[in-house]
Amino acid sequence: VSRETFGPGSGSGSGSSCGLLGRSTCVNLKRPQALPNQQTVDYPSFKLVIVGDGGTGKTTFVKRHLTGEFEKKYEPTIGVEVHPLDFFTNCGKIRFYCWDTAGQEKFGGLRDGYYIHGQCAVIMFDVTARLTYKNVPTWHRDLCRVCENIPIVLCGNKVDVKNRQVKAKQVTFHRKKNLQYYEISAKSNYNFEKPFLYLARKLAGDPNLHFVESPALAPPEVQIDMAAQQQHEAELAAAASQPLPDDDDDTFE
Repeated sequence: VSRETFGPGSGSGSGSSCGLLGRSTCVNLKRPQALPNQQTVDYPSFKLVIVGDGGTGKTTFVKRHLTGEFEKKYEPTIGVEVHPLDFFTNCGKIRFYCWDTAGQEKFGGLRDGYYIHGQCAVIMFDVTARLTYKNVPTWHRDLCRVCENIPIVLCGNKVDVKNRQVKAKQVTFHRKKNLQYYEISAKSNYNFEKPFLYLARKLAGDPNLHFVESPALAPPEVQIDMAAQQQHEAELAAAASQPLPDDDDDTFE
């Protein structure tokens, strides 16, 4: 399918809702998704903000996408690095301008300029560090204060590490706030595409949108065997069937 499928009004009568992506993009064309010195593209593009405590793996995650790493730009006034990540879908090409904090969050909260015009977001925590999960509600609150009603994915990173501190059953924030949750391992590329696919489907208004080609990723630095992957998925499924705790604070046993 050519990228023109994304154009305004396209998809009508074809049973496809790919055209919604084109329409929503046309409304947002004037928004500064890229940095001033960064090349823009003529296919749908969206500003994706990635937040979370320092050291949770946000930069490592974004850098797995080799083309985006090659074309990234740094903006010192905001303290942000913007990586253009392209994906190929059955409805055409789509780009996420991934705004990475470049470590600014370690020195206090992020400035509103980081969030403004954000169209989708990833909140990341480290499953080996409990405090990073406890801080997820703060990141969510800061994000929603500036960006209202945008699709958000919560990601628990570093599931390849053995001494996990935040168990699947303890991760309940996404269920309370109706967010999508994925467990990932940036260093092994495990589930790398899932957050982007979920966000692309939400932005397109098309649950059947899918990637038709894998992006070029950096070689895995660690490996997760099939048995471990199946265990992660089984634990997530079991956790999803458990009743939510009554208290607002996510507690750890």
